[in-house]
Amino acid sequence: MDFRIRVLVAKPGLDGHDRGAKVIARALRDAGMEVVYTGLRQTPEMIVNAALEEDVQFIGLSILSGAHNAIVPRVMELLKQKGMTDVLVIVGGIIPDEDALDLKRQGVAAVFQPGAPLQDIVEFIREKVKQAA
Repeated sequence: MDFRIRVLVAKPGLDGHDRGAKVIARALRDAGMEVVYTGLRQTPEMIVNAALEEDVQFIGLSILSGAHNAIVPRVMELLKQKGMTDVLVIVGGIIPDEDALDLKRQGVAAVFQPGAPLQDIVEFIREKVKQAA
């Protein structure tokens, strides 16, 4: 690839646990991707605005708080409003299987649950970028 894949990793909501998000960010960087980590307690508006400013291809949301059914639809709605339908969203965290299916129906590209191999996430992102090229 001639360009670096740009990924925004965000911790939305009130969840204060960011170890997983930092591990993912590091793995993506180690795989040669450019990663923007927004830090804790981000609102959907802050996340989408940062994605727009940073011109990313992916948004990775790390959610352990159980607020995924409120936060993710809002992020998806804001992406549509801003014409950013080419930005893919992946979600990681403690997401029940039926909620994961619902998030995918809403347009989320993938849901990675605890224990997902880091290489699977890297390969998924690379494959999606290759398909879009």
